[in-house]
Amino acid sequence: MDIFETAMDPWGRTVLTHVAWNITWVSVFVFITFLVAHASYVILSAHRVRPKEETDALEEKHPNLPDRVKRHTFMARLFHWVMAGSIFTLLGTAFFPIMGWQFDWVEIHYTAGLVLTGSIIYHIIHTTFFLDFWSIWVGPKDIPEFKAEIMREAGHNVPGPHPAKYPIGNRLYHLVLTFVGCTVSVTGMTMLWRMGTPFITPNPYILGEGTWGWVYVLHGMTGLSLAGLSVAHIIFGTRPKNWWLTKSMIIGSVSKRAYLEHHEPARWPAKPRKSKV
Repeated sequence: MDIFETAMDPWGRTVLTHVAWNITWVSVFVFITFLVAHASYVILSAHRVRPKEETDALEEKHPNLPDRVKRHTFMARLFHWVMAGSIFTLLGTAFFPIMGWQFDWVEIHYTAGLVLTGSIIYHIIHTTFFLDFWSIWVGPKDIPEFKAEIMREAGHNVPGPHPAKYPIGNRLYHLVLTFVGCTVSVTGMTMLWRMGTPFITPNPYILGEGTWGWVYVLHGMTGLSLAGLSVAHIIFGTRPKNWWLTKSMIIGSVSKRAYLEHHEPARWPAKPRKSKV
């Protein structure tokens, strides 16, 4: 099975033109494999959170915690849902025509791409200047937390730091999504100069044929990856174990109990409850 589509350029050279869409079936196989692996994880994992006695002790230690701890600002939640809407629109307009549902999809597709690119630019500015930029990234400092989390998932009560604001799984997912999302956006914006739009005059000569081929291949591969990442995100978000996280992306906060069960107050300090006058 071919992975890439090729063609001959005017000089008789073989150049890439796009990803071969028959590898979509490979994506389906990977998705089914993921479902089986995830189901095995759900059955076998201990899903350890902080024990009740330890959580009770923390609650006594932090009497000024509010009943609900703010996790996401309104603008952060707005970005998340705008990005989600644009991604689902992009995936639908990209893959439905391949599967045989023909409609006028091009303008809808690149409009959703512009929305996604704009939301990513906004998110970079917002997190850099208004939020804790480094809280979502993974580094050597997270190795003790990673070891402790692995041991807890295996059913052991071990000492070690609990997550700060974002669990390590969220941060690893964010790292992959950052690469995929930025690549699909940059290649998509570049492709606008090949096809032309009401606001961009087409100029296919800004890149050589071989380079254009790589742009289309990268766009297709990251598009397939984005589909898989989106499905995985939905599966993890709808699991009962993670519903408290998903709910926080809707209402912006988590309960005090969930905060103490899953997080390390010293690593993610919550604003104290406002005293009544």
